[in-house]
Amino acid sequence: MRLLTISWLVFFSLVLGLRGQTIDRTNHLARSISLEESIDMALKGNLGVEIERINKQIAGYNLAIGYAGWDPFLSASASHSFNSTPSGFDNLGRVIPSTRSDSDNIAAGLGGPGVGVGGLLPSGLTYSLSGNASDTVFHRPIVLTNGVFDTRTETTRGGVTLNLSQPLLKNAWIDATRRNVFMYKNRLQWSDQNFRLAIMKAVNETAKNYYELIYARTNVEVLEKALELAMKLAEENRKKVQVGTMAPLDEKSAESQAATAKALLLDAQRAKLDQENVLKRLLSANYSALHDIELLPSDVLAAPIPVLNLKQSWAEGMAQRPDLLQARLDIEQQNIVLRYTYNQLFPELDLIGSYGFAGSGREFSGAFGRIASGSDPNYSFGVSVTIPLGNRVARGIYAGSKEQKKYYLLLLKSLEQDILVQIENGVRLVQTSFDEIETTRRARIFAQAALDAEQKKLESGKSTPYLVLQAQRDLTSSRKDEIRALANYHKALSDLYFQEGSILEKHHLGVGVK
Repeated sequence: MRLLTISWLVFFSLVLGLRGQTIDRTNHLARSISLEESIDMALKGNLGVEIERINKQIAGYNLAIGYAGWDPFLSASASHSFNSTPSGFDNLGRVIPSTRSDSDNIAAGLGGPGVGVGGLLPSGLTYSLSGNASDTVFHRPIVLTNGVFDTRTETTRGGVTLNLSQPLLKNAWIDATRRNVFMYKNRLQWSDQNFRLAIMKAVNETAKNYYELIYARTNVEVLEKALELAMKLAEENRKKVQVGTMAPLDEKSAESQAATAKALLLDAQRAKLDQENVLKRLLSANYSALHDIELLPSDVLAAPIPVLNLKQSWAEGMAQRPDLLQARLDIEQQNIVLRYTYNQLFPELDLIGSYGFAGSGREFSGAFGRIASGSDPNYSFGVSVTIPLGNRVARGIYAGSKEQKKYYLLLLKSLEQDILVQIENGVRLVQTSFDEIETTRRARIFAQAALDAEQKKLESGKSTPYLVLQAQRDLTSSRKDEIRALANYHKALSDLYFQEGSILEKHHLGVGVK
């Protein structure tokens, strides 16, 4: 009897020691948090979402750069020049006097003298409005018999001309600038979808890890209850051994069960803390800010009956999945490239024309007055043709563009098939997970009834401690299976919503996509 008492004291000390190893969170702050609060925090602090937000802004800046191809340009210049020629002799030995000239020039110019305002219109029309004026003073000494005198002449000239060129074949329905604008618009839409996809991933990962934390915490409660039952049975067996109504081996079995239950509890507590850290990492970009806070999920793992409709889920996936919409945008972009490369196969046939006025006078005012009066007009019109011989570069690029489109079409078809399979598997998993909830619930009820029955039979001497221990293990396992099934069901629902592309709507989140 003394030996049995010492054995029990050793076991009890072991249990107390294990209890002391339980991870202490009493000094940490506790915060109750709902799923929707978790999602809101995750979207504000998720680094992946912020990265895609920046990429979206960059795509907007790129579009602005594309529009810059239609910005007009303006330039002006002014200069003064002086020229002189030395005197000389002609073939008859006569003196040729030296000459001097001063010239002032004013021009609006960019891309060439006299080009003042110019640019490109969305129709492909290029235009330029040029203006220039020059004032030249010419000095030429004349030798007369009675001396030399200076002959001074001053001439002012100027003009204004509008030049137009409209492509009729190559660059007519699309040119490089229009191609860039269309492609940048396409990439902005693609970036919008990528931003939406990043938000969907953040919401899905947050929801699933939130449910997993509920499971981890509930699992700790289940194992705490299992430890309590195991210790109670061990205490009862100890008393029976002391009075001689039970063999010492049965006491040892109960002690072993209690020690095992304690070890499982410690492992579950560690898993709970690990899962809590996973969720904290998703909720904030500054993990240290949440380090000392214990998260207490306020939602419960209920089991609402799922409303499943495979065809409707397929339709939602085909209409809403961001990755599928991105694949379609890739094809649209390739259509833009294909349209441009096809247009480059044609020869250049441009309709060109110009119209303007010229003027001259002794001073600038006189020349400008003649220009303003329109008394000296000038104009031209015609066509310009450039036919590339061979044109192998353009034909090669166009052929490659067609093959690239086939490639994108195959990728789209493959992605569509993958999405249909994912959604169908997701629907099946939701239904299976829901069915498992009822199965595990009934198993837990039966296990509880079996344990109660075995305990009563043990008290009346009709059962054995081993059978009670087995019933306790079965009850603990069935409880764990039930909460595992509940968590898996909610995670499967979240995955299905993600696969449909409807997860943001399910959580009442609106994301504007252009």
